[in-house]
Amino acid sequence: MGTALVYHEDMTAARLLWDDPECEIERPERLTTALERLRQRGLEQRCLRLVAREASEAELGLVHSPEYVALLRGTQALSTEELQALSRQFDAVYFHPSTFHCARLAAGAALQLVDAVMAGVVRNGLALVRPPGHHSQRAAANGFCVFNSVAIAAKHAQQKHGLHSVLYFSWHRYEHGRFWPYLRESDADTVGRGRGLGFTVNLPWNQVGMGNADYMAAFLQVLLPLAFEFNAELVLVSAGFDSAIGDSEGQMQATPECFAHLTQLLQVLAGGRVCAVLEGGYHLESLSQSVCMMVQALLGDPAPPLSGPMVPHGSALQSIQSVRAAQAPHWMSLRQQGVAPVLSSSTRSPGQGPSPPMPAGPEFKTAAAQAVAALSSLLDQLRLRPTPPVRTALALPAPLDGDLVLPHDVLCQEGSAPQEETQAWARPHEALAQDKALSALGRVLHLLDRILDGQVSSGIAATPGPAVAATLDVAIRCGLSHGAQRLLCVAVGQLDRPPHLTDDGGTLWLNVGGKEAAALSMFHVSVPLPRTTGGFLSCVLALVLPLAYSFQPDLVLVVLGPAHGLQDPQAALLAALLRGPAGGRVLALVDEESTPQLAVVLARVLHGEAPPSLGPFCMASLETMQALMHLRGQLEPQWKMLRVAGETGRPGSA
Repeated sequence: MGTALVYHEDMTAARLLWDDPECEIERPERLTTALERLRQRGLEQRCLRLVAREASEAELGLVHSPEYVALLRGTQALSTEELQALSRQFDAVYFHPSTFHCARLAAGAALQLVDAVMAGVVRNGLALVRPPGHHSQRAAANGFCVFNSVAIAAKHAQQKHGLHSVLYFSWHRYEHGRFWPYLRESDADTVGRGRGLGFTVNLPWNQVGMGNADYMAAFLQVLLPLAFEFNAELVLVSAGFDSAIGDSEGQMQATPECFAHLTQLLQVLAGGRVCAVLEGGYHLESLSQSVCMMVQALLGDPAPPLSGPMVPHGSALQSIQSVRAAQAPHWMSLRQQGVAPVLSSSTRSPGQGPSPPMPAGPEFKTAAAQAVAALSSLLDQLRLRPTPPVRTALALPAPLDGDLVLPHDVLCQEGSAPQEETQAWARPHEALAQDKALSALGRVLHLLDRILDGQVSSGIAATPGPAVAATLDVAIRCGLSHGAQRLLCVAVGQLDRPPHLTDDGGTLWLNVGGKEAAALSMFHVSVPLPRTTGGFLSCVLALVLPLAYSFQPDLVLVVLGPAHGLQDPQAALLAALLRGPAGGRVLALVDEESTPQLAVVLARVLHGEAPPSLGPFCMASLETMQALMHLRGQLEPQWKMLRVAGETGRPGSA
């Protein structure tokens, strides 16, 4: 299964017919520029192209009133003066004779995408549409938005495909209610009502300038814990890129590659069934590059490493903590972590937050210049580090059983490092003296070299159980000597850190499955393996990934030692999530005695497919949560992605 791209050129027809500085940024070039970039990168050609259809009026009626649909239908026959007069009745909206047709195509594209994903025609996709829809209400256009395409798609998925509950998550510029549309119900303490209590999750940003670390923190601390507990069957994304750097509406600092990372994280949910629908985004270059990053992630390409320091703003952490406190009564995944109540952002004085920079002011001009620099840096990075020709390679001692199916372009490697080189690396280790272990080491070294020289993105190699520790030691030393500047090793099972490793910042050793929770240094961390799904998820989302993204490695080694204790879905999820921090450069070492199915499931997730479900959510034990909280408290001063609350008086807090 592949990725769908749903589009129709008619959606470029609607345009502003009079002067209106507020509305002029919602223009046809938003689509044409994004589509042109997709073609230049060869991404459109890799997708299944679907021509958008119009949503029927009955489908529009799943969300909108008949009177509102009739009003929009009538705009097709209005004069420019009449369209302008009608537009003034709504907030930040303009109508065109083609608006009704364009908006029906936008909604229809979302429905087509949902149908294609749910029918198994494609795994995921993007509906490249305009006008946007997320601000529109049952009987009113609002904020450039006409028909609420994603809400219609959610209702459609429930009615046609039998899906049940809907979990709604939104992050948005709020500024303590001082930013448009000034809705009190956009604050963190609005959590739904009745049967929907706890199914509305609002994350209000109370400062502009939120960047990659803030958005990643929101995913790790709020969205992903809730989504795993919710056990979604489908993920619908209102893909608004006004949070992208340089956008005059959002005034945030998320760089394009951040959207690849966020998309990649969403793909571990719902069996990878992700339907993204374009919403906002008004800086044409930032928008188009961000769309390309999202599509690359949907196609399974590794995301480029995140740029910039991974240090969340204090204001962002305060907002995140407000959400966690508001949602904790409704979700075990938050309640088990001992969330302390915090001051709701809505109860604070509107005058406490800084005023946003004005589009014509010096601060905004500085932000615009930063956007240009960030986009230029990303393009340079993509040129200097192109996507490897081989996404995933396997280095196993024997061919896989014919019943085990790999993605067609996974390379089953047969090469080995030169014998003399292999023997030289093996010489200090008695466990590598046997021919079987030496042959396995040669395959590991060959695969590692190909990852480091950019020929292969990720790989899986097997080694005899008694030689796992020695092979890992060689892989670390070889990786560091062959160009890796920061190497993250996630060792699962009873594996000791090699004695030659130092705390010089070149390696971060994280042992999952150690006898006790301990941080012997900021670069040497051990945690027992949790035994429940909730405990495992908390370990990965609250410890492993924050450490990994803080460290910003250029190579990740994932080692599943003898008796590692992970079930295949857990190992697959761990490997899938660790694709992000190092830009996809992951080498997984497994015991030869592991089941061949483990190698296959690891190959699939490193290739970009979704991991198998972990099964029903089971709450973490008190012992597990205490161990994680203890470690986070020890490590938080050094690794800022572990922070869970803003520090009062800290620069950048609000």
